[in-house]
Amino acid sequence: MSGLLSTLQVELGERSYPIYIGQGLLNDAELLVRHIKSRQVLVVSNETVAPHYMEKVLRSLPGLQVEQVILPDGEKYKNLDVLNTIFDQLLRKRFDRGCTLVALGGGVVGDMTGFAAACYQRGVDFIQIPTTLLSQVDSSVGGKTGVNHPLGKNMIGAFYQPNAVIIDIDTLNTLPARELSAGLAEVIKHGIIQDAGYFSWLEAHIQELRNLDPEALAYAIEGSCRIKSRVVSADEKEAGQRALLNFGHTFGHAIETGMGYGIWLHGEAVGAGMCMATRLSRMMGWLDGEDEGRIVAVVDAAGLPVSPPRELSLACFRELMAVDKKVMAGQLRLVLLEGIGKALITDEFTSDILNRTLASYTA
Repeated sequence: MSGLLSTLQVELGERSYPIYIGQGLLNDAELLVRHIKSRQVLVVSNETVAPHYMEKVLRSLPGLQVEQVILPDGEKYKNLDVLNTIFDQLLRKRFDRGCTLVALGGGVVGDMTGFAAACYQRGVDFIQIPTTLLSQVDSSVGGKTGVNHPLGKNMIGAFYQPNAVIIDIDTLNTLPARELSAGLAEVIKHGIIQDAGYFSWLEAHIQELRNLDPEALAYAIEGSCRIKSRVVSADEKEAGQRALLNFGHTFGHAIETGMGYGIWLHGEAVGAGMCMATRLSRMMGWLDGEDEGRIVAVVDAAGLPVSPPRELSLACFRELMAVDKKVMAGQLRLVLLEGIGKALITDEFTSDILNRTLASYTA
């Protein structure tokens, strides 16, 4: 199995764009060049990914003014200070507003490159080439870009869509097992919130995904991208139903911020966060114990934590969860479940039941 396997379209009117999924796509120079409109290209990567894939991308861009920025690797570097290194290179090399930025890396590289593209000269083109499972199934699709702040994750950013997303499954062959498991958190999330049949398929094939079976990976990536693109097309800027994609994330972001960015990987925090949101759903009487058991079992089978770190107290969770993008008029909203494939955004839980849920993990 090689070459282009499938193409999806994120339907957003004049901002619509394709998602290409396949093997060996970094060797297909025409696929990248067709989405570059001018002669100036800045490729942004990091210290881990660039040695593997930068030369392949550069060979696809002959005859253009191509520059590079290599960022340090890690969530702790997703901040305004490091973002400035991208702007420094754009200005130093006199890039104009017709330039294109290419994000070659995982979610941190994609989020920062997209945010730089949204800001530079008030908006320039960019292309996503995600190289981790998490970025392939989640962060590269939908136009969420940004950086972290010491007081909150992803609180500074913009909605800004790429020209295209190019997903080369072969890049997962160099991905550490821990990072692969982190990506599976978002794959599992898509089934939990939107598609019970897809979730059942994941239950049956989770070990094939962990073993990097290419056919299983292609199916899972396409399924997740299809679900996410459908949600984004209906609600680009998270005015309503797109917030369902944050299932487990309010708990997860509290873990990431409370532990210090990079100590827990994003997907690890989301894995535990999904289990916490699932338990709260059951304590509300909305979800039965069988579905809770299935969710916890598949998160565990993916190699992810099913509980938060003991270091975080109930008070710490409440303080960090109050600084969340889903807080409206001072009221925290959470994504909870009425069943597998049936998620809702709600503020109907009481403070007492939230505290009892948190206490069950932190006592």
